Parts: sequence; C-alpha cells; structure tokens
Amino acid sequence: MGSIGTKKPHAVMVPYPAQGHVNPMMRLAKLLHSRGFYVTFVNTEFNHARLIRSKGPESVKGLPDFRFQTIPDGLPPSNEDATQNVPLLCDSTRRTCLEPFKILLSRLNSSPDVPRVSCVVSDGVMSFGMRAAKEMGIPEVQFWTASVCSFIGYLHYREVVKRGISPFKNDDYLTDGTLNTPVDWITSMHDVRLKDLPSFIRTTDPNDIMFDFMGEEAQNCLKAPAIIFNTFEDFEKEALEAVVSKFNFPNIYTIGPLPLLGRHIVETEANALNSSLWKPDSKVFDWLDKSEPESVVYVNYGSVTTMTSQHFQEFAWGLAKSGQPFLWIVRPDVVKGGSATLLPEEFYLETKDRGLLVSWCEQDKVLTHNAVGAFLTHCGWNSMMESICAGVPVICWPFFADQQTNCHYSCTKWGIGMEINHDVKRDEVAELVKEMMEGEKGKKMRVKAREWKKIAEEATDVGGGSYVNFDKFIKEGLHYED
Repeated sequence: MGSIGTKKPHAVMVPYPAQGHVNPMMRLAKLLHSRGFYVTFVNTEFNHARLIRSKGPESVKGLPDFRFQTIPDGLPPSNEDATQNVPLLCDSTRRTCLEPFKILLSRLNSSPDVPRVSCVVSDGVMSFGMRAAKEMGIPEVQFWTASVCSFIGYLHYREVVKRGISPFKNDDYLTDGTLNTPVDWITSMHDVRLKDLPSFIRTTDPNDIMFDFMGEEAQNCLKAPAIIFNTFEDFEKEALEAVVSKFNFPNIYTIGPLPLLGRHIVETEANALNSSLWKPDSKVFDWLDKSEPESVVYVNYGSVTTMTSQHFQEFAWGLAKSGQPFLWIVRPDVVKGGSATLLPEEFYLETKDRGLLVSWCEQDKVLTHNAVGAFLTHCGWNSMMESICAGVPVICWPFFADQQTNCHYSCTKWGIGMEINHDVKRDEVAELVKEMMEGEKGKKMRVKAREWKKIAEEATDVGGGSYVNFDKFIKEGLHYED
C-alpha cells in the first residue's frame, strides 16, 4: 500500500455540508481524480452517517486513491435524516471547524500510505479551509458553488448596510412595495430590484446570522489565491467582468457547466461514487419512457426548500388543472411541519394517468430525457446548470439565498424562465405550466434554452473556454503539471 500513488498530487476537497454544495464538489473531485489526483473528500460526520443510511457502508468505502474523511460540524449529535437548520449549521462551521480540519490535514500529511496534501479546494462558504491551508503552507482555491451574479450580490451586502437599507425597521417592507425598489448602484447588475438580490437582506435583525455569514464569506473568497465557478463565460459575462474590475480579483476560473465537463472523464470506478443524501427512485425512467417527447413538466424544489401545506396544495391543484403530464419530486420533508403525502384522493384520481409523484430521482438524467419539456424549479444553481445542459426552460419559484437572483436573470437576461408569485395560487400555476408547454412564450424559451445548451457544450468541448480554464486551474491554481 505504501507505494500506491504516494507520488500523486493530493487534493483535499471540503464542501459545505448540504446536498447542493456536495454535488458540484463531488463532480469536481471526479474530474481531478481523472487527471491523476489522489482525492480526499471531507464530509461532516452527520452527512457521512446519512450517506451510509441512504446508500449503505459501501458508499463511503472509496477507492485506493479516492478516500472519504470526516470532521464534526460542531452541532449536537442527531440521527435525523432531514436537512439541518441552515443558520445554525453556518454559524457552527464558521466557529468550530478550523481546528478539526487542521488536525485532519496534519494526519493525512503524516500518513505513510497517502501522498502529502498538495492542495485544498474548499467551498466558498467554508473559508476555514482556506485559513487552515494558509497556516500550513498548502496551496488553496475557493470553489463558489452558486452563480457569479449572486456572488456580486453578496459582495454588496456591506453596501446594503452602509446605505441603511437592511436590516429593515419592521416587517412592513415585505408588503409595502419596498422590495421593488430599483438597485441602481451595482453597475454590473441591470434592472435589478431589492427583491432580486440574494434573499438574506430580508431581515429586521441587525445580528442576522445568514446575512452576516454569506456577506462575509463572499468577501473572504477575495482573499483566496483563486476562485473557481461552476458557470461558463458567455452565460455570466458581465458579472465575471465586474468581479475582475470592481473587486480587482483576476484569478477566476469558470469551469462549468460541470455535468458537461464531466463528459471527458474516462469510465473508471470513481464514476460510481455518489454523493446523494437521498435514495433515488428508478421507476421514473420507465414512466418517462412511455411519455411523448417534451410533454412532461418536471417539478423539483431541490434538497432544502420547504413550503407551507397551503402552498403545497396550490401547487398540486395547479398541476392538476394544467392538464399537462408531470413528474413531481416530493421530498418527505418538503412541507413544513406536516406530511407531503396529505393530498386528497380526488387529486390522485384526477391525475392518475398523467402524474407521477416520487420522493427523489437522479435529476441530471431526468432533465436530459427527451420526454421532459419544462422544469418547475426553486432555481438553485445546480438545477439551473443542469437545465442548461439539457436545454430545458424553467418555471421559477425561488425560495432563498441566490435563487431570487438566478430567477431574475433567467426571466430577464437569459430568456429561459417565467416566475411564479411566491404566494402560490393554483390558477397561476396552471396558466404558467400551460403557457410554457403549449404557448408561444414557451416555444421561444425552449429555443433559447437549446441555444444556451449549445454554447455550454462548446465551452466544455476540447479547446472550449471552460475546458481550457480547467487545465489552467490545475496548472496555475493547484500548481500541478500533469
């Protein structure tokens, strides 16, 4: 064992412990592994246990040169299978993870069976990874797993405070039209309103954890030697230029969309490594295979979004009223404080021939299935990139964080989306779904989505911008010549 790969470059990857961050980090880890890197993938103990419950102990066994390690997240122990409380988790990782992570790096460096750590790739909101690497003299890059346009939004959080906009005085701002105020002081963001900035500005608490955490972690990224983004240049050109010029940060590598860059990975055992914290249901593909091309609305709100029972019912009856076939992913914890299975018998009777509800699926594969014609989404960045890879337009119901910004850009700049009002009403759902599937607007958006798909494919082809940037990132960012 001593000799296996001890000469290899060794990347330690540390994602923020939520599904939407773990997935792109895992894609990147496989890409590095395919280029000859020894990989150590660091999950929190809580998520490690969830993976074992979801996929069995085999799922974290790894390979001789792709290992899983853990650090504690600092929260009290829990065996829940649900997504953790996001503000508590952010606060805890920021306060407690630096020391355990340094101990892990030291342990890896003193192990005779493992190559010395040659670089750390840490999530853009896990800046302790960067601090630990700096203190130990290890090259480091930050991986911002959301959009560049939201990154710009977070970088202006300090300005939001300076201008006295947030924290708001009281909750009136939610209903009195304040959120429609144009933001004309961010040069790279056009036609943006307060409601289009990442949602954590929506607070009356001067000590709001998420507002402080996201604003400051974005600023911390600018102290890194380099940042990588899961995007492609043509898609977010203006925002990328703004990071370079306004924030004087030239060391940026756009290497997305990662699912398309992943086409270049040769088939190896590493492809089977999977980071899904939920168990996918395979019957969706039998069902899709029986559907007409581009006839199905795929509905999935991601791994963290929750909603009220009322909104859930409105979505259900909106899908029923639309008359369109739909595949609806209903996580067990999607309804706040209630069960998502509490739909009336009439709903199932009305939709039994054209609706399928399951608890989880392999989204990237579903979106590329020719039966799928539109995607009703919360606009998380992985979902946005996967829909671009598939050339599928989006119906947007943003929940929090960068999703409001991604929704705004989808509907105004990228030309691929329509937005559902946050206070969901069944008639609006039915109308938008019908328009997207059968109407003129929908046709135009489908054409636009296909155009973006083509540009994304070109960017990730050999010699394309993202492909070349990935090479440069390995050489310049990780200081490795293969």
